[in-house]
Amino acid sequence: MTSIYDSDDARWAAVQRRDPDADGQFYYSVRTTGIYCRPSCPSRGALRANVAFHASCAAAESQGFRACQRCHPTLPPLAERQAQAVARACRLIDEAEDVPDLDTLAQAVGMSRFHFHRVFKAQTGITPKAYASARRTARLQQGLAGAPSITDALYDAGYGSSGRFYEASAGELGMTPGRYRAGGQGETIRFAVGACSLGAILVAATSRGICAILIGDEPEPLVRDLQERFPQAELAGAEPEFERTVAQVVGLVEAPRLGLDLPLDVRGTAFQRRVWEALRAVPAGSTVSYAELAERIGLPLGARAVAGACAANPVAVAIPCHRVVRLDGALSGYRWGVERKRTLLEREAGQ
Repeated sequence: MTSIYDSDDARWAAVQRRDPDADGQFYYSVRTTGIYCRPSCPSRGALRANVAFHASCAAAESQGFRACQRCHPTLPPLAERQAQAVARACRLIDEAEDVPDLDTLAQAVGMSRFHFHRVFKAQTGITPKAYASARRTARLQQGLAGAPSITDALYDAGYGSSGRFYEASAGELGMTPGRYRAGGQGETIRFAVGACSLGAILVAATSRGICAILIGDEPEPLVRDLQERFPQAELAGAEPEFERTVAQVVGLVEAPRLGLDLPLDVRGTAFQRRVWEALRAVPAGSTVSYAELAERIGLPLGARAVAGACAANPVAVAIPCHRVVRLDGALSGYRWGVERKRTLLEREAGQ
């Protein structure tokens, strides 16, 4: 296969622009220093007359050159090393009974406190503290159903005290721990099922905002879906005021470019909410790939996780996961059906 770096001129151009895509394709050495580097090395530039190119580290070393101590050409690329370090830190957080502090995590992956914090946020889109909080909340969600008491579940999830958790519980779970454990008991959710050009549509809302917009072929599966989401909540039928909300949502489906000027009450993990906010920033009539969306939230290797967050979106069209496509532009992976996705995109393109 022909490479874009198959000539010395192309290789020199890559070195001058410190092209990370060229890393691993070739290496260059500097005669006056006796050192060889990867193309993206941030070291001070050398004169072209002193530079030679090599196919591998072994080839450079066979001619007497030493590996650079800045770009470490014998190690994996920096982005890969950083991703491995962050993955290791995430495992430490996941496996620890008590969340390690920032200094402990940084030392474990061989970085300074400041540098680790910056790298972790660049790789995941959130801080180590936010990641630990999200994982702790996930453990609590899993433990609430089976623990002898809410207090036991709190301590098992890693909360040092119940008081501090209760102060922030609504923000972390979307409801109090007791109501979450009881499947939404004490919550009143208004809902109505109607019809739109895409089929049956269910709209549901708590007192804080719309919590579900579900689309399907028949009404009954949509109602069962809502009941499974909130098995112990009080589901209230439509009333005149709520019918106007349903009409606004149906209008959004028919003309998605208009947007929806209504509050949402969507509950998900910190990562899911981050993906959903990024989705709402994608303009109508535009599309974005899963990989591009992962880049936008600061997680360049997270395309698969982004796809999972899109699939978990509980409010069709209002959070426009239909605007996410494959890298080649093909349509796939829409929870409410690829043909509905195609229709929504065509409407946005033609409005």
